[in-house]
Amino acid sequence: MWLRWVILFLFVVAAACFVAYMVTGHMAYRRWGLVIFKWTVFAGLGFFAVLVVQRLF
Repeated sequence: MWLRWVILFLFVVAAACFVAYMVTGHMAYRRWGLVIFKWTVFAGLGFFAVLVVQRLF
């Protein structure tokens, strides 16, 4: 249950980085937003893959 909240929180942080990039124009915010988003998607896919495997067995 708590892992879902962590994943949601990381998506919000990535969105905040993109907003900071749009406001300031600093490329570092865009880069951090993409990195956080990418690894959050990987973690989320892994989390749900484990849930699917648990349902199968």
